[in-house]
Amino acid sequence: MGLDEDSLAYHKRDPPGKIEISTTKPTNTQRDLSLAYSPGVAAPCLAIEENPDDAYTYTAKGNMVGVISNGSAVLGLGDIGAQASKPVMEGKGVLFKRFADIDVFDIELDLDDPEAIIASVKAMEPTFGGINLEDIKAPECFTIEERLREQMNIPVFHDDQHGTAIISGAALLNASDVVDKDLDELDIVFSGAGASAIATARFYVSLGAKRENITMCDSSGIITKQRADEGDVNKYKQQFARDVPEGDLADAMEGADVFAGLSIGGIVSQEMVQSMASDPVIFAMANPDPEITYEDAKSARDDMVIMATGRSDYPNQVNNVLGFPFIFRGALDVRASEINEEMKIAAAKALARLARQDVPDAVVKAYGDQPIQFGPDYIIPKPVDPRVLFEVAPAVAKAAIDSGASRIELDIDHYVEKLEARLGKSREMMRVVLNKAKLDPKRVVLAEGDDEKMVRAAYQLIEQGIAEPILIGDRDRIWETSQRLGLEFEPEIVDPDKSNLDAYADRLYELRRRKGVTRREADELITDGNYLGSVLVEMGDADAMLTGLTHHYPSALRPPLQVVGTAENAKYAAGVYMLTFKNRVIFCVDTTVNLDPTEEVLAEITKHTATLARRFNVEPRAALLSYSNFGSVDNEGTAKVRRAARTLRTDPAADFPVDGEMQADTAVVKSILDGTYEFSDLKKSANVLVFPNLEAGNIAYKLLQRLGGAEAIGPMLVGMDKPVHVLQRGDEVKDIVNLASVAVVDAQENN
Repeated sequence: MGLDEDSLAYHKRDPPGKIEISTTKPTNTQRDLSLAYSPGVAAPCLAIEENPDDAYTYTAKGNMVGVISNGSAVLGLGDIGAQASKPVMEGKGVLFKRFADIDVFDIELDLDDPEAIIASVKAMEPTFGGINLEDIKAPECFTIEERLREQMNIPVFHDDQHGTAIISGAALLNASDVVDKDLDELDIVFSGAGASAIATARFYVSLGAKRENITMCDSSGIITKQRADEGDVNKYKQQFARDVPEGDLADAMEGADVFAGLSIGGIVSQEMVQSMASDPVIFAMANPDPEITYEDAKSARDDMVIMATGRSDYPNQVNNVLGFPFIFRGALDVRASEINEEMKIAAAKALARLARQDVPDAVVKAYGDQPIQFGPDYIIPKPVDPRVLFEVAPAVAKAAIDSGASRIELDIDHYVEKLEARLGKSREMMRVVLNKAKLDPKRVVLAEGDDEKMVRAAYQLIEQGIAEPILIGDRDRIWETSQRLGLEFEPEIVDPDKSNLDAYADRLYELRRRKGVTRREADELITDGNYLGSVLVEMGDADAMLTGLTHHYPSALRPPLQVVGTAENAKYAAGVYMLTFKNRVIFCVDTTVNLDPTEEVLAEITKHTATLARRFNVEPRAALLSYSNFGSVDNEGTAKVRRAARTLRTDPAADFPVDGEMQADTAVVKSILDGTYEFSDLKKSANVLVFPNLEAGNIAYKLLQRLGGAEAIGPMLVGMDKPVHVLQRGDEVKDIVNLASVAVVDAQENN
């Protein structure tokens, strides 16, 4: 099937459409229903009557945006009417929820009269925390937005005007740097003079462009003073009328530095591009077909051509989804009364800054595993980049506070943590560890230091103040990689081929000479990054170590076990995964190390994992799992788990609730514990799950991750004398940074 047929099938699939309403509070009992509706609902109603601001406390208003349209100017479709525009407005709601966790009601008004639209939207102010106007034709859209902003005390934002302005404005900030031209000296030509073009031109002026350097063309040619005086253009176009001779778009583009297209496809030729100034910037943003194709614009010149379009299949996509969800997120969270110019500028500058940062692996994979690096083909972030929320929303919130548009104050650092929690429990949990790590960064060895991911991780560790990385690997290769990626930093490097390793070889020989290692073999082994890193940690020249990115887990684990060994009070190490769900965190052990643990091993690794949980500010409640509940099946397998649980319950060092043997659902479902097994020492659902063998643990965590929707952090190695963590082959840079942070906190507590 083609795209149209696929889309119809997608929208038709039961239930029809793309959005639904779900409850956020329990509704399982009569008590729940009496709180949600009558008679309990009277209490919040009366509170809001007394203090209208309490609507933000007791209702969903503070996270609710109205997406409102009359369908008079739907992108690419024109005036299709209110009913036909509903799929677009539902889609807008999907984007709000997906990217910024904002709830939406889409409202399609069957109205043409601007006054009627203004009155209708104004009357809905009690319902919403903000209004997103969409697909309303010009010039009426200007009047509607202006009047609603004057009359309403919540943010009103016409995305067709300001969205493209903000995103392309961010691109313009970076493009001017890439071509080494000052923003206030750029000669800018606009093709198109509708709502989006006029708003974009205004915004470029706010960013620093000169109004007198902007030439705007509509379907009749250059908007001149003469045309304005003759009444040939409306009042919104008149503000960009220039005292220049009349002409067409080709005349306007001659010698221009920047072309901003918000008109129709195919109206710009290669000859017109050739007439522009050196290193031209071309934003051909007409959809679905740009004013000139990417290929034609690039091949028209021999010098640098920076090209942006509205399409996802070419570099530098000007996509409004980079703006409106995050702008509203920041505005809603400070209860802003408006979205003002300062907030829009803050959003554009935040996007521009983000494009200069290293790009996460997940984003690179989403775009075909091709390198993405700041430069002519990457001047604005990709729409799927999850960091946009954490950059744009705080910038907008701060600008609202600074400009007086906010009703409440926010601690911006704490606000970022709240935003991370919106995108998943794993981010919230990792933020706890990241903050601890930053208090006292430690020296962390990256054993496979010349791998590109390790170099990028080292850069992020330094930039974020998490750790002081030591890269083991080929020095020249590491420098070449960092330069190619544009990473400006000077990491500590230990090159086994160029460093004096005699002292480390001596120590390795001393540790392993009665384990079959000769002096010559020690000299050979010490050039292996895993052995060298292990000795660095063992001797105290580094505080922690990460390895495993390019090795199988057992071969990566062997050197640190041989050299660093387990802690003084420990005999066994174990692998732990932290699994995060929407409102729950679970630690799973053992998933990587002990094949068939004895009861002694089970008891010890349970205590290790409880200690790990507390590093994430989680109070542990441990369940030792089996297919039996408290003796319901009696054989050696279940008895082993039962004895381990009994040992822990009588161990003073096990200062946390623990019980077993029990089935998995008994461990995690509180009603089962409270009902059938009320005698259990677990009074709440377990958050540390100890599996009877490695096979069960590995299978379970992967099923929970793949089918249960859990996010996995790990494997984290517990029980070692000094912090060592073994990555999984193919882990992403964020996984390396996360485990390095855990290692730093481990090292802090070991000191």
